[in-house]
Amino acid sequence: MARALFKDWFVDFGPTRAKTAGRDPYLAPHLWSLFPDRMNDKTGLPEGWEYLGIGNQAEALGGATPSTKEPTYWEPGEHWWATPKDLSGQTDLVLLRTGRKISDDGLAKIASGLLPAGTVLLSSRAPIGYVAISQVPIAINQGFIALRPNEKFGSSYLYFWCKENMEQIVANATGSTFQEISKRNFRPIKSPVPSNGKVLSEFAKIVDPLIERIGAAAKENITLAQTRDLLLPKLMSGEIRVGKVERVA
Repeated sequence: MARALFKDWFVDFGPTRAKTAGRDPYLAPHLWSLFPDRMNDKTGLPEGWEYLGIGNQAEALGGATPSTKEPTYWEPGEHWWATPKDLSGQTDLVLLRTGRKISDDGLAKIASGLLPAGTVLLSSRAPIGYVAISQVPIAINQGFIALRPNEKFGSSYLYFWCKENMEQIVANATGSTFQEISKRNFRPIKSPVPSNGKVLSEFAKIVDPLIERIGAAAKENITLAQTRDLLLPKLMSGEIRVGKVERVA
């Protein structure tokens, strides 16, 4: 639902095209009024909109891998540290945990530091194209481009921006051994941006609750899996009976 809304508003320009064609409004009046009444013939965009590089919309950051030969960079593990592998089997669009953590000393070796919850992670190599919204503060390795949201361009917008512009992202990649999109080649990728900032804020009001529901369901799935892993061996061994499961849970 969220992706369809993004595509209609920011890719197909559905409301403006509907106005131009004289069709009836299909959005609430306060939303309908935010979109221009006509297209700009020169730019092919709704009147007043412009193309803007993603580097001008949000801060694009990279990561690093502290030396694995230095134990103090990894123990005690205090901060989530992501690699593209953490997204390889991802079924949800949110990232709640990673396979490895780093210490404070290890975090100090990563220039981008600890990124806030809500950061959008895009795998930039091996392969290009895994995307997730981190719901925990996180550090990343060099296999990511991280988009830090701001007041204007939020997490949900940046996530669906990556999804809808994946062809351009891959086309800007280089490399003979394996393809990689560098931050230098990523930041100039342009996309339509509305002149009225309320379009972006209203998009966030509609979509953010959907993302939150997905995140809540993902957390519940983790809890259920942990409960299953705790109880199933005990049931199989006869340590507990079915009648006691409810009390144990």
